[in-house]
Amino acid sequence: MNAVASWWDGVELWIAGLPFVPQVAVVLAVVVPAAAVVAVVADVVLSALFDARRRVVGKDRPGRVVGKDRPGRVIGKDRPSRVVGEDRPTGAAPAATESRE
Repeated sequence: MNAVASWWDGVELWIAGLPFVPQVAVVLAVVVPAAAVVAVVADVVLSALFDARRRVVGKDRPGRVVGKDRPGRVIGKDRPSRVVGEDRPTGAAPAATESRE
């Protein structure tokens, strides 16, 4: 562990000794790819955990339907303007106060 700490101290001192513009360039060249890798790994791990939890919770609770539409959630790729829980029937014209963008 001391070897890693010593190496890291040397890297920090080397970066701190550089002029400002090279410091920014070195930090961006290292931090941006590292942040992207961390984000992708976190996304994969959390997606797997949430999917596993959703499967387990859905089986443990017999009255619950996994993926059940909740009010306010958009459903259906073919009907992106349809929102679950709306008062108007499907296919009805939008209210005059709504704006379509």
